Order: sequence, then C-alpha cells, then structure tokens
Amino acid sequence: MAGHSQFKNIMHRKGAQDAKRSKIFAKLAREVTVAAKIGGMDPAMNARLRLAILNARAENMPKDNIDRAIKKAAGADTENFDEVRYEGYGPGGTAVIVEALTDNRNRTASVVRSVFTKAGGALGETGSVGFMFDRLGEISYPLTAGSNDAVLEAAIEAGADDVESDEEGHFIYCAFESMGEVTKALEAALGAAASIKSVWKPKTTSNLDEEKAMSLMKMVDLLEDDDDVQNVYTNMEVSDEVAAKLAG
Repeated sequence: MAGHSQFKNIMHRKGAQDAKRSKIFAKLAREVTVAAKIGGMDPAMNARLRLAILNARAENMPKDNIDRAIKKAAGADTENFDEVRYEGYGPGGTAVIVEALTDNRNRTASVVRSVFTKAGGALGETGSVGFMFDRLGEISYPLTAGSNDAVLEAAIEAGADDVESDEEGHFIYCAFESMGEVTKALEAALGAAASIKSVWKPKTTSNLDEEKAMSLMKMVDLLEDDDDVQNVYTNMEVSDEVAAKLAG
C-alpha cells in the first residue's frame, strides 16, 4: 500500500495552523444546503446530505449551524448554486482540479483563471487533466482506530481498494459508487470515521523542487481562500527533504 501524499500532509499541518473557522463552516454549510435542496431534507433518504452532515460534524460545526443550513434549502429565496469543476496546470506542470459551488459562474471562473495565471499556470478545459486522477471515496480514521494491520484487514473486509497510513491517520480508498456501503461496513468494525468524502486521487505524480512546490502551495491557498471554491486537488510530489522544509 502506498505511502500517504506528502502534499496532503503539508497542507494539513499548515491548515491546522491558520484555518479560518468561519470560512470552513460557511463552505460546509453551503454543501449541506445544496445537498438538501437537490435530494431532500431527510438525511436518511439523501446520501449526499448524510455525507455533508458527517463532514460538518467532523469539523466540529455546531448542530444549530447544520440545522439552519438544512432548513435554508426550503426557503424560496435560497440561491441556486451550480457545481463547477475547473482543471488546469500549476507551477512545474502540476495537474490541478478545483471544485466549486457558485451562484455566479462568471465571477468564479474569473477568480480561478486569475489565480492560475498569477502562479504561472494555465486554466484548461474540463477533462484536460481529469484523466490523470481517479474519482474515489476517501474514509479517514485517527491512528487510535487501530494498528495499520487491523485497519487494513477491516478495509479489505469492507470492500475498500487501498489504505494509506501515516502519522496523520489512516486513509481508506474505495470506488466512489460504493462509498456508502464501505463506510457502513467500516463503522461496524472501527467505529465512526473522522471524515468521509469524495476525492480526486492522482494516478501519477509530478515531482517539484522547493521553489515550485512553494509556488503551488501559495496558489492552492489563494484558491481555497475564495468562498466559492470547495476543494482543490493536485498531483504534486516532493522529496522528504523538501516536504520537511515546506512543513516548517
């Protein structure tokens, strides 16, 4: 089983240091509202809403905030958000996927294009880099959930495809379509997951030096700072030495 992404570890540590809680909550609330509006307000009948609520709880979002976000979906004046995916190349030719929920496609596209350009990258057409990634379900657990072997055994029994364990925790991957079934089976064996989400996992990585890796991280920061951007994925890979420098 492959080692966990260095880029993810770097961004995780950095995010823990300077995360803006209100912005995180706003993005989670938007996903809850959109999920409820599309599939109904009953989590038992709406898999996407169940997932959005689980992820909101994983970030310690207050129950009142979650309930308000669900109820907002029933309002006649609720904004209509479109799901948009942007793809392109960042510093060093890295592949980048940006997922957004926006009520103004022109505004969001303009912001994303500007960030790519300023970083020396280029925004491409949808599908321009998507083929370099797999769309998967990612179910994460803290290290306290069990040993690497125990988690691996539980993941295999649950029908997962891969497990990556490092100092940040256990990350279990499965087909996007079977995320609900695998999550349920894992919960029976390991308890509630820390997070459950769909991700774009790179099939191949692009190795960057310290300068280009830093440029890419700044680019990702700028993208994630935009209210409309929900997730950013990249296929960056760096040496252990560069990773240690970037993590500070």
